[in-house]
Amino acid sequence: MHANLTRAELLRAHNYIGGQWLPAASGEQLAVVNPATGAIFAHVADSGAADALAAVDAAQAAFGSWRARSGRERAQLLKRWHALILANQEDLARIISTEQGKPLAESRGEVLYGASYVEWFAEEATRTYGDLIPEPVRGRKLMAVKEPVGVVAAITPWNFPLAMIARKFAPALAAGCTVVAKPAEDTPLTALALVRLAEEAGLPPGTINIVSASRERTPEVVDVWLADSRVRKITFTGSTPVGKHLARESAGTLKKLSLELGGNAPFIVFEDADLDAAVEGLMVSKFRNAGQTCVCPNRVFVQASVHDAFVHKLGERVSALRVGPASHEASQIGPMINARAVEKIERHVQDALAHGARLVVGGKRLDAAQVSGTPGAAGHYYAPTVLAHANTSMALAQEETFGPVVPVFRFSTEAEVIRLANDTPFGLAAYFYSRDAARVWRVADQLETGIVGINEGALAAEAAPFGGVKESGYGREGSRHGLDDYQHIKYLCQGGLL
Repeated sequence: MHANLTRAELLRAHNYIGGQWLPAASGEQLAVVNPATGAIFAHVADSGAADALAAVDAAQAAFGSWRARSGRERAQLLKRWHALILANQEDLARIISTEQGKPLAESRGEVLYGASYVEWFAEEATRTYGDLIPEPVRGRKLMAVKEPVGVVAAITPWNFPLAMIARKFAPALAAGCTVVAKPAEDTPLTALALVRLAEEAGLPPGTINIVSASRERTPEVVDVWLADSRVRKITFTGSTPVGKHLARESAGTLKKLSLELGGNAPFIVFEDADLDAAVEGLMVSKFRNAGQTCVCPNRVFVQASVHDAFVHKLGERVSALRVGPASHEASQIGPMINARAVEKIERHVQDALAHGARLVVGGKRLDAAQVSGTPGAAGHYYAPTVLAHANTSMALAQEETFGPVVPVFRFSTEAEVIRLANDTPFGLAAYFYSRDAARVWRVADQLETGIVGINEGALAAEAAPFGGVKESGYGREGSRHGLDDYQHIKYLCQGGLL
């Protein structure tokens, strides 16, 4: 791995606490595995409670001076960080691809996407406006001002190891908060490299603190942050069960929370849709990161009159996808993150077939050695799959598959598909294709999700609010609204002015 990086020093093995790179207090280490080969290629700190507490101590110590800086000063440091991220795009992309598995083209795109949040919130740091409120009686001035909430704990997932942590760091720092963070156990190296660049940009010691931990020790780390009253906010992207746990356990200190949780996104194709555009939109939205994203369509509903034509077009496109490791420039679908992910996909596909689904293409685990061309490789690959005749009795209709599997459901009427689309406890994203202007507004209004793609498969943008409703969580990331989650409002009333 070192030989493939221009700057080998971006690979960090230690935690970053109070401006110092430190091993775990216990001395324990966590192995980082390349999902394309199953081989260990790095070790990082396996942190525990002592490390988590030290991170909060450092963040709290730095908070007073960081919040006292002007928005312009904070913006200048964030812009410096943004420039360094762009300058090191290729190295960051290679780290992402090696530990997460996605093709290099996607990793390069992720670096630019994550960097866009740093740039956006650098600009927003100078726009923290308050309000002058019309006074109810003469002789008073009423004002509302925004202040940083305090120390923020950020907990991030493995599927976008740079973008997700940048999307949390940037608004927190722009608002004047300091941060403690724990990246996912499968992909810590990208986050550590990002923090190394923040250090290089000149962010003061203690503004960013990051600790890595194994799946087994993560509760030990996070429990410290949940119990500590100095941590005033938790921001988390991950599963709904974990999000609910964080909400329950943070109640003791009434922390502010942003929770971007699980999804079960519907993708609806009406009979008046442009079918070629709908297929293209589905390819973009579903097969990004091999289907391992929270906004990937999980249930594809196609109106009966165009169902067969759509499935035929989709099957042809999916069968042409090239599966392989990130080291192959031609790869379009990389490995799943680990063996558990492949097992879940296999379970969902087998359950669907047992409940009447018809296999159109794929439907099998791929031999890693064949895919990668490396004898003895033990990567976690699954063939891009299309299943027709899907129905609501199948597990994949109720749970996120989080893999390259497209189940296609047939529907008859608009009312029917709205009911089916909303028949889930989740509400993160939804997509639909239609050329009927009246239908566009009816359907967009009735879908119970925080994000809706209308004749569009690529949704995310730093200028747009990202987040869900129902059991997909609350809070928004990105846009001008994204700063609000890291601030509270203080009301000032000044009297005696006559």
